[in-house]
Amino acid sequence: MEIRHLQALVGVAEHGSFSAAAEALGTVQSNISSHIARLERELGAPLVDRSAGRLTEEGEIVVARARRMLVEMMALVADVSAMRKEVAGMVRTGMIGTTGRWLVPRLFSLLRERHPQVRITVADGTSANLEPRLASGQLDLAVVSLPLAGDELTATLLFEEDLMLVVPVDHPFTKLPRPLPLARLTELDLVLPLSNTALRDEIDRALRQAGVALTPALELDGIRMIASLTFDGFGPAILPATAVPRHMRERFELIALEGFPRRRVGVAQRRRGLPSAPTRAVIALLNAVANDPLDRPMGLHPPVEAAD
Repeated sequence: MEIRHLQALVGVAEHGSFSAAAEALGTVQSNISSHIARLERELGAPLVDRSAGRLTEEGEIVVARARRMLVEMMALVADVSAMRKEVAGMVRTGMIGTTGRWLVPRLFSLLRERHPQVRITVADGTSANLEPRLASGQLDLAVVSLPLAGDELTATLLFEEDLMLVVPVDHPFTKLPRPLPLARLTELDLVLPLSNTALRDEIDRALRQAGVALTPALELDGIRMIASLTFDGFGPAILPATAVPRHMRERFELIALEGFPRRRVGVAQRRRGLPSAPTRAVIALLNAVANDPLDRPMGLHPPVEAAD
């Protein structure tokens, strides 16, 4: 069993076919086929169902472990290289959309300035779909909402963010005293996150403690989608402060809510395994951006404690 055999199988899993895997790995289809056949002979089991064009159950198990092995191999090379010269390598990053909108440009600028040999890819998604990708080895780190859903990952707090009611600037609620009593929310047709998502759990917990029950007008998965519909006039929403970009602040007002919690956002990594030197460099820069008092978006607060 050789590394290139595992790379071929992971390539098929990630790109969907032998030909696409060959193109991504810079080789020819016959090599991919040969490498996977060698693996199958050694393991004594079919790993790819050629007729259906997908992995077998055995193949899924091998890919799950192979990804972890390949990540550690890349980290090994990057760490040794960093000891002899400048930190260099690829960091595959996942980021929840509303955070990525303001954080990625700042991160990229710092990265070019301090670690020009480090390259990043950024996968946009929700915490619910980024966490499994991180656990499986498809990502090196992810910026997600806390708390984490499973026990395969660990996280440190990056920042806390105010959750606020977002309404048009001409809405009657903009004239009410602040913070707004939660009972007044029952007067609104709110656009809310889906049940059992991290943000909805935070909202529901605060409302239960205040003895308030809401019937949402619409429930959606994804903060950016909720924000977009709110901006298009489909109704007020409870959103993290950074979900309202600066260019929309003239049209929409953010109203503080009485006794409402903050959203907690952290940097998640796999619990097992040592992050590579490039990954550690990116995490350090993420913390530098989040703690910069001169360039921090309104409604963000630096961490006061570690989170796990």
